[in-house]
Amino acid sequence: MPVESIEVPVIGWVVDGQTGRLDDFKGGVESIIRLNPEFPKETLQGINEFSHLQVLWQFSQRSPDDVALHARSPRDNPAWPPTGTFIHHNHRRPAGLGLSFPKVERVDGLDIHVTDLDADAGTPVIDLVVVFREFLPRGPVIQPAWPGEMLADYWSDFRERPA
Repeated sequence: MPVESIEVPVIGWVVDGQTGRLDDFKGGVESIIRLNPEFPKETLQGINEFSHLQVLWQFSQRSPDDVALHARSPRDNPAWPPTGTFIHHNHRRPAGLGLSFPKVERVDGLDIHVTDLDADAGTPVIDLVVVFREFLPRGPVIQPAWPGEMLADYWSDFRERPA
C-alpha cells in the first residue's frame, strides 16, 4: 500500500528577516537559519566554502483551507493564464513546502546568516544543503512570459518596497 503522508523533523527555524507574506521586494533581506541546539556544530563544517544553500521550509502560517486544487490565474491576475496547482510557487499546494536558494554570509555556531531567503521569520526549516552547480538544471530553462512579468520585482531590494 502506498504511503499517503510522511513525518519529517524540523531541523531549525528562520529568525530575523522578513515578515508578512509579501509577494515582492525580497532582495537583500538578511535572515538567520537557527539549527536545533541538539545538532553538533560540526554538522555545518565546510559550509563557508559554498556560496548558496537549498533550504526546504514549510509555509507554517497557512491553513488546510488554503490548498487550491484547481487552475487559477497567478496572483488572481486575469492577465495571466489559469494554471494548475503544481505550477504555483506558494502556500496553496498540498504539502505546503517552499524551496529557496539563499546566499551564505557567515556561520556563527548553529546560526547560518543568509541573504535572499524568501521565508518569513518564524518559518520551520525542514532541510538544507549546499548548492552544487552540478545539481542545477541541465540545459536551457524554458517558461512562458508571465512568470517574468509577475516576478519582475520579486528580488528587488526590500528597502525599495513602496510604503
